[in-house]
Amino acid sequence: MRVVVQDLDAIVASLSPLDVNWMDDIAASAIARLKTIPQKATYTSADIQELLDGDFEEGILCARLFLALSKDAMTERLRSILGAGGIGSTRYSSDKTIFINAFEELGLLEAFEATINYQPVWSDILAERLRSGRGSAIQGQKRGRGLEDFAEKLVQQVFGDGGYETRCTFIGADGATAKCDIAIPDKSQPRIVLESKGYGATGSKMTDIIGDLDAIIAAKRHDCPFLFVTDGLTWKSRLSDLRKIVHRQNQGKIAKIYTMEMGDQLLEDLATLKAELAI
Repeated sequence: MRVVVQDLDAIVASLSPLDVNWMDDIAASAIARLKTIPQKATYTSADIQELLDGDFEEGILCARLFLALSKDAMTERLRSILGAGGIGSTRYSSDKTIFINAFEELGLLEAFEATINYQPVWSDILAERLRSGRGSAIQGQKRGRGLEDFAEKLVQQVFGDGGYETRCTFIGADGATAKCDIAIPDKSQPRIVLESKGYGATGSKMTDIIGDLDAIIAAKRHDCPFLFVTDGLTWKSRLSDLRKIVHRQNQGKIAKIYTMEMGDQLLEDLATLKAELAI
């Protein structure tokens, strides 16, 4: 091979888009399956059964498309309705009625009617592109920010305006630093550190979430309570990861873990810490 000296401008000039076809065999098969569903004014449980019979996983994918649910969200909704036992083809084969009832409860029949009988216009195509791209990211950001706002509102009730700093890098033991959502009373010498993360809320990987928590644990003073607020049904599908976080709480590295349902406990604990730490 001849030795050459390449030029940046020449390389840049030769660049081209890496366009790829989004559709794979599974998507193509699902679309073909959807086209077989007849258009009619009303739908019944028989239509749900017909969708799920045959290729069960493909039927589930089609149902998710009608309900606009992610795989994780669909899994958790089905588990919450069906209770103990599996949610796969084996259970469906053994008890179709309970599965069909679950999808009726999720609103699949109404989704059939609304979607199949909808008369689209050209702007719907662009709106869907926006929803699946930017919209998906915005949903994640809003879920994460909603959890942060929930925690901040409770902190504000106890410590008042100016009694804390948000979304900052705090200074901990021996000058170590880490990012956190709330530092009380300030980021220079926090007496309490609070972090809020909803799994699946911002698109962060689980390793990123645990890594962020470990960074706070490593940086904070040992006598600085670390409170962690989290929520989201998707945790149920990643219990092994949530267990790692709970283990850190059991070790005393995290003072306490809260969910939104535990808001009263968080408010009470913040008031107690304010008195105990004389903040």
